[in-house]
Amino acid sequence: MSALSILRNTLALLAVAAAPALAENPLQPSPAWEDMRSAVIGTEAEPPLDPAILTLEAPPRADNPALVPLRITQPPDAPRIVKLALVIDQNPAPVAGEFSFGPATAPLDFELRVRVDAYSDIRAIATLEDGRQIMAGRFVKASGGCAAPAGGGPDPYAGIGEMRFRSEPADGRAMGTLMIRHPNFSGLQRDQVTLLNIPAEFVQTVVLEQGGETLMTMEGGISISENPVFRLGYRPNGAELTARAEDTEGRVFQATFPGAGG
Repeated sequence: MSALSILRNTLALLAVAAAPALAENPLQPSPAWEDMRSAVIGTEAEPPLDPAILTLEAPPRADNPALVPLRITQPPDAPRIVKLALVIDQNPAPVAGEFSFGPATAPLDFELRVRVDAYSDIRAIATLEDGRQIMAGRFVKASGGCAAPAGGGPDPYAGIGEMRFRSEPADGRAMGTLMIRHPNFSGLQRDQVTLLNIPAEFVQTVVLEQGGETLMTMEGGISISENPVFRLGYRPNGAELTARAEDTEGRVFQATFPGAGG
């Protein structure tokens, strides 16, 4: 083999090694999605996959099926997302959450953790300002996430409703992390003493605002992991941030946090 051929082969191997992990687990054919698509997004038309507008990162194989990290992002010049539906095809309740995002969050950089109950496509369907729908997704190998025991210790209700928020500078913006203490019972977990199923009980709405302007809202279900954590890029303006959450038992949790500099 000539030196030129060796060099070409080496460069090809380096290119493969440098390719994003996203290429390792693309969406797979999903009859479940075909059946639910119209009910979830209101149309039979398949939203296009366009990484120039939206990408979703997820591990090909989850270390913990009850805490699967997702990151949904846009490049700097992408059109603004106003709504987003997060769907885990094979979960008992496939729609993990429906989100809306304010102007200060564009372009979107959003992270959260979910439960995955079986090998499944995970997809984000975004609605843009002009009404178009765009999709991104990955196939994740995980099982049992919705029935996994809660990890909150002997009293999963200890500190329920406690909220924390931190903001860190990031490329001229800020990355804000909202943490909510809640067991987020899925209804599929068993009490380790009685062996009876624990009734579903989870945070169903979240509203995060900056100076009275919405950054994010969520209508969530059983697929959001316990002790929900949401990490969101936004443009800070110095105003204080407020968070409000309500669970399925009607408990309301509220907190106010200092604003980050604009």
